[in-house]
Amino acid sequence: MSDVADVAVELVLRSTRVITPEGTRAASVAVAAGKIVAVLPHGAEVPAGARLEDFGDDVLLPGLVDTHVHVNDPGRTEWEGFWTATRAAAAGGITTILDMPLNSLPPTTTVDNLRVKQEVARRKAHVDVGFWGGALPDNVKDLRPLHDAGVFGFKCFLSPSGVDEFPHLDQEQLAASLAEITGFGGLMIVHAEDPHHLDAAPVVPGPKYADFLASRPRDAENTAIGNLIAQAKRLGARVHVLHLSSSDALPLIAAARAEGVRITVESCPHYLTLTAEEVPDGASEFKCCPPIRESANQDLLWDALADGTIDCIVSDHSPSTADLKTADFSTAWGGISSLQLGLPAVWTEARRRGRTLEDVVRWMSEAPARLAGLAQKGAIEAGRDADFAVLAPEETFTVDPAELHHRNQVTAYAGKTLHGVVRSTWLRGVQIADHGTPHEPTGLLLERQN
Repeated sequence: MSDVADVAVELVLRSTRVITPEGTRAASVAVAAGKIVAVLPHGAEVPAGARLEDFGDDVLLPGLVDTHVHVNDPGRTEWEGFWTATRAAAAGGITTILDMPLNSLPPTTTVDNLRVKQEVARRKAHVDVGFWGGALPDNVKDLRPLHDAGVFGFKCFLSPSGVDEFPHLDQEQLAASLAEITGFGGLMIVHAEDPHHLDAAPVVPGPKYADFLASRPRDAENTAIGNLIAQAKRLGARVHVLHLSSSDALPLIAAARAEGVRITVESCPHYLTLTAEEVPDGASEFKCCPPIRESANQDLLWDALADGTIDCIVSDHSPSTADLKTADFSTAWGGISSLQLGLPAVWTEARRRGRTLEDVVRWMSEAPARLAGLAQKGAIEAGRDADFAVLAPEETFTVDPAELHHRNQVTAYAGKTLHGVVRSTWLRGVQIADHGTPHEPTGLLLERQN
């Protein structure tokens, strides 16, 4: 390893399949002081004093970056908490999460509230944790201080959020918040459903998924995204569409990009791997907003991943206690718990559709890291953090909710057989999970760098 002769290499990770920005190859990855110092040939000599971890044919990929996680801590810790959420992340090959600003009490809408949340997370984080701020109708004055305090951007809702302490923005309020955020070069991330379309849609109480699906029409997403594009274009704002479900909005997004609008888009494992046709009546573990739509819609989402219209895949892990997942879709809590299962769920469907693990890494590690400005994350190359997941992509397992580490073992994936077993997860060169068992917390709190 002559390239690293001047560095005290502590660890060498070796595999016949290492996913790098240049492609997949047999390689040895040299690590020192928590950083990747070189990616070298597979058979390179191991420096004296360095420990070798040889993973054989298991795939070494960069740790996943999940920029959409509702941890709910403090305040609703019976739903989820930093200890349980980050354990689930570590077990699933995720090494960095960004926490959403709502469902915790207090929400992350002032610097003081951010400090409360950071203090809680500091003692419990098994993976690295960063924070989004929140944009509310009455907190425009708090946005710049939050930005200066290191939040990665600001989340808003364009329709009711489901919790009273996080009200949504109307179009005038959205314009005011966007103007403020654009003034200091920030990012607005948006739950885009139009409240007028939702108010006009039929709400039929009961267990039928078809009734719930009709209550969250595609037009609600399409209209909200169209309005967001218009505001972003007028103000020169940088915006990101959260959890895209409606494929009808894809042409709007592609056209906006072609015109130079600074818009990025994510979707989630549940929209890409589950379909409305398979949701049993009364099974509100499948309920989320916007909803899981039909298989034909899903095909178009995959096409948009392939052509780059959708940038990334993140979990939107939004858990609750089991009692809130009632059989009545109109009143059950809307949110899907998938933090530990995102990688195998997406890989299972990706391989079925002829996509590669390199694609999955681009969507679930590289692109989310780029969205958040996490230049030290998202790739196996010299200078990045030594964050890795080791995956056996050909192996399968059947999802047993009792084996999940998030707080409430409620999941839409129960009983599904998935490809891709996470053997181990590594954070800055330290193993943080081994065969599904997380170790002690070593995660750091992250702040925006750009």
